[in-house]
Amino acid sequence: MTTYATVDDIKERMPNLTADDPVIESLLEEAAVIIDAYNHDASEENKKIVSIRMVTRALSCDDSIPIGATQGNRSALGYSEQWTIGTGGSVGELYLNRIEKKLLGYSNQIGSYSPVQELVPEVRS
Repeated sequence: MTTYATVDDIKERMPNLTADDPVIESLLEEAAVIIDAYNHDASEENKKIVSIRMVTRALSCDDSIPIGATQGNRSALGYSEQWTIGTGGSVGELYLNRIEKKLLGYSNQIGSYSPVQELVPEVRS
């Protein structure tokens, strides 16, 4: 499967990384799929940067925090833990943030298009 960064790129960014190479490779492959789904035509250099950022973000999460948590709370002697699980953009998950979307060639695009627009004759005054 195609990846835009290598395991060595990730290890260079995170020298104290303890994750195994197959785990990193799997995350790089998943990041490539997400990147291609977002914009397949982005430059290879930007795809590499975004891929490295996505994987290092996913690997840098605390193992004691559940994957997918967006908010958390801990207590001590009362033994209380509370987590809010959200969708996208949360702990341990691969996602694109705003700057990464811009790197891939998309920014705040505003507009609309109607598929029936072509069927309506243009009115000229």
